[in-house]
Amino acid sequence: MTHGTRSRGPVTPGRHAVVVGGGLAGVTTALALADAGVRVTLLEGRPRLGGLAFSFRRGDLTVDNGQHVYLRCCTAYRWFLDRIEGAALAPLQDRLDVPVVDLARPEGRRLGRLRRDALPVPLHLGRSLATYPHLSLADRAKVGRAALALKGLDLTDPALDTQDFGSWLAAHGQSARAVEALWDLVGIATLNAVASDASLALAAMVFKTGLLSEPGAADIGWARVPLGDLHDRLARTALDSAGVRTEVRTRVTSVSPHGDGRWSVEVPGETLEADAVVLAVPQREAHALLPAGALDAPERLLEIGTAPILNVHVVYDRKVLARPFFAALGSPVQWVFDRTDASGLRQGQYLALSQSVAQDEIDVPVAVLRERYLPELERLLPPARGAEVKDFFVTRERTATFAPTPGVGRLRPGARTKASGLYLAGAWTATGWPATMESAVRSGVSAADAVLGALGRPRPQHLFAFEEAA
Repeated sequence: MTHGTRSRGPVTPGRHAVVVGGGLAGVTTALALADAGVRVTLLEGRPRLGGLAFSFRRGDLTVDNGQHVYLRCCTAYRWFLDRIEGAALAPLQDRLDVPVVDLARPEGRRLGRLRRDALPVPLHLGRSLATYPHLSLADRAKVGRAALALKGLDLTDPALDTQDFGSWLAAHGQSARAVEALWDLVGIATLNAVASDASLALAAMVFKTGLLSEPGAADIGWARVPLGDLHDRLARTALDSAGVRTEVRTRVTSVSPHGDGRWSVEVPGETLEADAVVLAVPQREAHALLPAGALDAPERLLEIGTAPILNVHVVYDRKVLARPFFAALGSPVQWVFDRTDASGLRQGQYLALSQSVAQDEIDVPVAVLRERYLPELERLLPPARGAEVKDFFVTRERTATFAPTPGVGRLRPGARTKASGLYLAGAWTATGWPATMESAVRSGVSAADAVLGALGRPRPQHLFAFEEAA
């Protein structure tokens, strides 16, 4: 096999597992299995690792396909960063602090902040909500009552998945303004859906875990380097050191069981034999590779919808934003991040706009998006009004996440299939989380745990140190 990029780590004899897919789920699975002494081959069709969280070159810049963040409560992704020795490159805020600019307010009074104090839950957000200028006094009081009701929900109750979050919020006194200025501000970014289209189970999980579990749970972290430095370069170094054989530009064409419990994995020019196979690919790819009988209702994988994310990239000739990021209200702009240093830009400033729930814009021509978003940035950022735009481009992820619609929970399979030795991983599997980097890593942990159990191998203690991810 000469068309792939082969790692040069030592090959461990004994049981062999093939992991199909080199996104965060696949890399996590491969590292966990290799750490437990299993010989692992990781196969990825793209020329790089990282899945949908990657970087590319545009002239002199290194550009992320989209802005990705995580929270302090994302214990699995934090483990992943530690495992690839990248935690220092994606630090967390010392304390949650989100600037929110509302264009509906007069200039000079548009900025509000959502930040926490060093107090126990739920008092840690009390002062911030009490002074949040984008909600009325009545709305602020009702938000507190809804948060307490949300905290009381049982996330194991399957009935939550049949309801939509918007109806629940309305039933608990939340006005349209409260939904826009608070619940959707957070929910759109984490769920990639507005409240009325989101499963109550997933929304409750996000808010209970991120805002109502520990005081620091919602502190935000993001990469200060290109995502490719983490999810490709450092991940590949970790895989090499662990002895994983990594092949990129290698697309799997079929996965077939033997009668003796072993498996054959076909790639162009080679057949790999394995004791276990993990399909860590998107749900439609997994469906295409599943052998007959592996799932009771494989068609359910095709019923898991997808949702797009659009990213707008703007390079100015000067600095127009003084803070690292902000969120916007009263504008089509959602979240804006300063990516200047991470991209390698030496002059001017590079801003990335992350636009979730982008169904209406994902196929809009660049010229139209330019006409729409540059004036909005000038409204949000007065210094941009006299700045020259040096570059404007967009990146589109049409299937960025699975759609977190009511009822999606029953469609998401677990790590184990009915075919002995075949397992599933991916943010779309039954992790309990929406389609985030955290969900992807958790799914890899679950798949590795299932494989190790079947092979009779002990769990690597360091991997399962965070109990929630096991």
